[in-house]
Amino acid sequence: MKDHLVKATADGVRIYAAVTTDLVNEAIRRHDCYPVAAAALGRTMTGALLLAANLKNKEALTVKFNGGGPLGIVTADATPEGYVRGYVGNPHVNLPLNEKGKIDVGGGVGTNGTVSVTRFTGLRNPITGSCEITDGEIADDLTKYLYVSEQTPSSIGLGVLVNPEFKCIGAGGFFIQPLPDATEECISKLEANLQKVNSVSHMVEKGYSAKDIIAEMLQGFDINYMSETDLAFKCHCSKEMLFNVLISLGKEDLDSLVADGKAEVSCHFCNEKYEFTGEELQELATAADKVR
Repeated sequence: MKDHLVKATADGVRIYAAVTTDLVNEAIRRHDCYPVAAAALGRTMTGALLLAANLKNKEALTVKFNGGGPLGIVTADATPEGYVRGYVGNPHVNLPLNEKGKIDVGGGVGTNGTVSVTRFTGLRNPITGSCEITDGEIADDLTKYLYVSEQTPSSIGLGVLVNPEFKCIGAGGFFIQPLPDATEECISKLEANLQKVNSVSHMVEKGYSAKDIIAEMLQGFDINYMSETDLAFKCHCSKEMLFNVLISLGKEDLDSLVADGKAEVSCHFCNEKYEFTGEELQELATAADKVR
């Protein structure tokens, strides 16, 4: 099953659900993630895609967890077109299972810091909101962020299953938001459903599509499925973009690269490596001199 996101509405409820197994595996491959990093990054990327589904085309957002844990900063960029990229500061963190016998994402992310969401909406300055991290498990923190920073009551569920071979065997998430016309009966029925459903990662592992996840979450509701979007890990880095980054380096650093005769630069988000020859570096140094 290809990664995808489905939007739907029901009586007084808006819901998005996503299957993200393939893109999580792509992130694991690119960053050589151990299970804790894979789960933290996978949940963050899935959460970012669910939040980005509210944006208009050509807009984007960044979700960043800086909780002071051994994983370092966990970051994901997402667009409403279904593209996401992300990275984790220390992908080789190895922690024992938590008291529930699950991957200790909270211990990896840490709780001494903030989660922030930056929205790039085409205005001159992006809009950033943040709140303190509560448990570092990603989903509850994003739910709290929406309530505290954006005054948007909602529920977010995220899950990533990683097997002993460090491969993701099920990843996905959901975003549920009561609409202004939601009745108390509707909210009570929704809360009852949320308490009895299986984890989203196990649903995906069993072969559930995003529509299946929505149907499971909204049992007893009359569901209106609206749209489906393909999802993928995609970075917009390029050699030309990194060329401009290198130009911004100080003269001493550039001269050092020219003296070395070659350079290899990696993109943080996708770990793609770009090689620069001595001739290209000399061209870069000359261009930098003209800028100064």
